[in-house]
Amino acid sequence: MSAETSAVPGQFTRRRLQFRAWRGSRPFWAGLFVLLGGFPIMYFPYAHLQVGHLTLAMATTAGAGSLIIGVLLVVLGISLWFQKHIRVFAGVASILLALVSLPVSNFGGFLMGFLLALLGGAMAVSWAPGRPPAPEAAEETGTADAMGESNDLSGTSPANGANGRHSAG
Repeated sequence: MSAETSAVPGQFTRRRLQFRAWRGSRPFWAGLFVLLGGFPIMYFPYAHLQVGHLTLAMATTAGAGSLIIGVLLVVLGISLWFQKHIRVFAGVASILLALVSLPVSNFGGFLMGFLLALLGGAMAVSWAPGRPPAPEAAEETGTADAMGESNDLSGTSPANGANGRHSAG
């Protein structure tokens, strides 16, 4: 078997289309932004940055709070992927956690985590599942039913002899 031949032809395309269908049926991008917003929030309070020979520690007194907020955002992001029915709760919770991260966690992970979590939460709240396309009818809607009879019950249709006027009795 050479390097150019694949084991199963078309398997990559089939998996890619399956992932696209899975991704399209849930708030995927909202979950990704919320998930990515949690990482800088929980990383920066524990980071030790090297500037030349100088070690800069970003540790704050609220390091545990930053860790809790970051972990909760990561869990909310993953739950948006796998439990799409909780999208409103997860979106509102991630917006609130992003706002709380501003004073607690080094300005929300130096605004990176704050903005990602805020954007992801807003996308989660506003996401709505798509509707399948309705089958197109060959005949005009509202003029005749399946038997070909008129379904206009207003009494104003010229088809039932009312000549456009309502009949009183």
